[in-house]
This record gives sequence, C-alpha cells and structure tokens, in this order.
Amino acid sequence: MNSVAAEYRTIRLAAIDMGSNSFHLLVVEAHPDGHFDTLVSEKEMLGLGEVVAKHGFITEEAAERAIDTMRRFTMIARSKNVEEITACATSAIRDAENSSEVVTRISEEAEVLVEVISGQTEARLIFGAIKASITMSQVPIVGFDLGGGSVEIMVGNQQEMLWATSVKLGVARLATLIYDDPPSPSDVLRVRNHITDVLGPIAKEVGPFQPQLAVGSSGTLCDLVRMAEIHRSGRNPSSVNQLTVQRSDLLAVHHEIMELPLSQRSQMKGLERRRSGLITAGSMFLTVAMELFDLDNLTGCEWALREGIVLDAIARHDLVDWSGEESLIRQKSVLALTRKCESNSSHGRHVAFLATQLFDQTTELHKLAPADRELLEHASLLHDIGEHVSVSGHHKHGAYLIEHGGLRGFTPEDIAILATLVRFHRGSDPKTSFDPFGHLPTERQKETLRLLAILRLADGLDRGHSSLVEDVTVEIEASKVRLILSGTSDLDLERWGARHKRPLFEKIFDRSLEIASSEHPSLSN
Repeated sequence: MNSVAAEYRTIRLAAIDMGSNSFHLLVVEAHPDGHFDTLVSEKEMLGLGEVVAKHGFITEEAAERAIDTMRRFTMIARSKNVEEITACATSAIRDAENSSEVVTRISEEAEVLVEVISGQTEARLIFGAIKASITMSQVPIVGFDLGGGSVEIMVGNQQEMLWATSVKLGVARLATLIYDDPPSPSDVLRVRNHITDVLGPIAKEVGPFQPQLAVGSSGTLCDLVRMAEIHRSGRNPSSVNQLTVQRSDLLAVHHEIMELPLSQRSQMKGLERRRSGLITAGSMFLTVAMELFDLDNLTGCEWALREGIVLDAIARHDLVDWSGEESLIRQKSVLALTRKCESNSSHGRHVAFLATQLFDQTTELHKLAPADRELLEHASLLHDIGEHVSVSGHHKHGAYLIEHGGLRGFTPEDIAILATLVRFHRGSDPKTSFDPFGHLPTERQKETLRLLAILRLADGLDRGHSSLVEDVTVEIEASKVRLILSGTSDLDLERWGARHKRPLFEKIFDRSLEIASSEHPSLSN
C-alpha cells in the first residue's frame, strides 16, 4: 500500500447520521484503499423519535435543537476542511408530518444538503458498516440495528447483503406503549405482543437463510452487550465490537432492568445515562427477538449508519478523485450531482456542447479564460437540476442545490458563479441582491454576465430538448453576430428559442444577433 499512498492523496469526508435517538457526526481522512482514520466523532442525544411518536410531528423546540446541532456539526466539519458532507435523515424525520418543512429549514440554516433515506437504504448502509467491522467469514449473519424510530434487520455474508427490511419497532415508538415505571405486567404483555406480531413473520422469512451469527449495532444494543459482559465477568470492556455475549447473561440484565425505576436504572453500569429512559423498550425488543429468531448469543458491532455513510462515500470515489487532478474531480462531482438530482442529462450535455462551441467562436468578443469555459460547461450540465425539486421555479432550486450540493474541487467564487448562471439562465438578469452574485468582485460580475449570455443562447438552441442542432457556426461583424445552425431536421423551434434568449447577448456585446440555418440562410430574424 505504500506505492498507493505515495501516488494518491487522501480525501476528508464528513458523515452525519440524523437518527431518531441521536445525531452523530463522523469526520474522517479517507484513503484510496477504502480505510479511513477518524478525525472527529460527535454525538448529540435529541430524542426526535420520542417527539414524533408522541405528536406525529417535530415540534418547534425539537426542530430548533436539531437545527442548532446540525449548524454546530457542519461548522466542525468545515473547520476540518472536508471536501463533502453527507447528511442522512432516518425514521423520525422520515415519518414526521412536517418532515419536508424541517428538512428545508435544516438545509438552509445549516447550509447542508439533507437526504431523507428509506429504511431499505438505511439497512444497506448499516450492513456495509457491519461487514467492514465484524468478521463473519462466509457464514450468513442476521443483523439488528435498533434505533429510536425503526429497526433494520439484515441478512448477509462477507460478500453481500442477501435480504433486509426496516420496521417501525424503534425504542422511542415502543416506549409509548409503556405506561408505568418500572413497566407493569400489562405493559410487558402489551409490548411483547406488539413486537411478536411484527417480528414473527420476519423471523419465519429469515429462517431459510440459517444465519449462524447474530449482530447488534447502534447504541441501545451495544449498551446491552456491554451490560451483559459486566454481569458475566464484572469487567467493563473498553470496546464491545466483536464481543459476543450469551442469551442467559442478556436475560439476567433484562430482568434487572425491568425491576428498577428510572432513577435506579440510570445508575446501572454500562448503560449510557441518557439512554436509561428507553432501555426497557430496547431490552424487551432484544428478548423477544432472540426468542423468535432462536438466537443463543449476540455479537456487538460499534460501527453503524455513520460509518456506513462514510464507506459508501468512499466507494463512490474513483481514482480520479484520489489523483488530485482538479479538473477531473470537478467534472466527476458535477456529473454526480446531476445523477443525484435525476436531471435530464441528454439536454444538459447538448447545451454544454453548444455553449462551448459558442464560447470557442466568440473569444474575440468575450475575452474570457479557459477556466471560464470550464465553468460554462459545468453550468450547462447543471442548469436544470432544480427540476428535481419542482419544474416551477427550478432555476431558484437549482441555484440552492449548487450552493449546498457539496460540489468538490470548486472555489467559493466558482460556486457563486455557477449558482448565478443557473439561477438566471431563464430570463431575468442577475441582481446584487442575489448574494452569490452580489459578493463577486465587480470584474467577475461582468465576466459572469458574458458567460450567462452564452449559456442562455445555448439553452435556447435546444428549446425542444431534442438535440436537433448538430453544429453552430458564428460569424462576427462590426455591428452584428450571425449564428448559422446545422441539422438534419426542421430547426424553427430552435431558432425561435435562440431569438427568445438573445437580448442579454446583444446588450453585453453591443451587437445585434441573427440566427439562421444552413438550409435557410435567409431566415435570420
């Protein structure tokens, strides 16, 4: 690995797991061989799962706590010069009635793009962390990741995940079924019946895989593994990763948990104090799960969603990213964002083709640098990504996505120019009240307007999103510029689109613009 380390650089990444019990930040130095070194690990217990379980929505107070935490986490991550931040929201936010409003507020106020992931995606990321952290050889394992809102159940081996599901049996949800402290016999019966009803069919479905190892990840199950080991040996282990405990020891801890009120549970060795209110629900889940899945022991895994997010981010990078070649890094980052936003890639690519043709043939007018050509090409690829949010106002959404989409390899000034080009590609001219444009130096504002004039023309030349214009020839005269379009089809719509988008070009370059086609050179108005 020394040759790889010498040839390629490292990448700093941040992962934020916006869980139902707690938010976790992990900042790492990632290496091309897939391993990473932890730089920062932070956790904030927010209890969103309990809030959503009680109200059905995230209250204003809870939302403010979440925003403050995310603002602090992103500030820490950026202070470490990370190249990208991946923030994933899970069950509580996913299920809250006001999910979209809260996610929008967090994204805007913490300046980070928040992705609300499905339970299946959550399971895939968690299993990636488990198989990178636990030795499972070739035998199948069954993994449980018990969060506040949901539990992810996964079956797989060292090569792949074979099966997975996510069900709403998180500890915060189960805790709403417990009325007494400590839980009364009726509480226990109520919770056990509910868990059995949900897990019973899943246990039957998992049975044919014949898992040979059970793994528990995330805080609640890791605490229970730690407490069982303390019960068995009297030793509080420094780590529970790959530590296996017996069902009998887990049951002994379970009985003690169920007999103690909160004030005494919070003093139990091995239990994180802030988790003492939900540990009764967690222990009941584990007890019933081990019965239904016929498990004799449980192995702890300290890696979970946040590590899975990091590993997934590393896997998305190829040797281009590790090489340090800035132009290739920028290109790959732009294409990744267009894919993430499910943008019309064929239209974006054709607009980029037309825009760079126009740029190359009008250098005597715009006098811009090669680096500006690259920005124009990227803006062309990105100009419609806002349609992922809404077709109406997609130029505004697109600018926001560029500012907060984690594009790599670009300077803040580059991002400001890209955001301006996308924000104003439709028609209205940039105003200094639009912060990214307003904070650019005056000369860069003028250069951005020249790029915008070209981008608008290129977009107009593919008005029908059909890539009918195959070539553009530019003729420059003292008082006018003439575009001659080539293509095998009728280009009336494309000529109309360019005429519609030409006012800024004419204003910036102080020349009238005529658009003709090679088949009809006289049609130029």
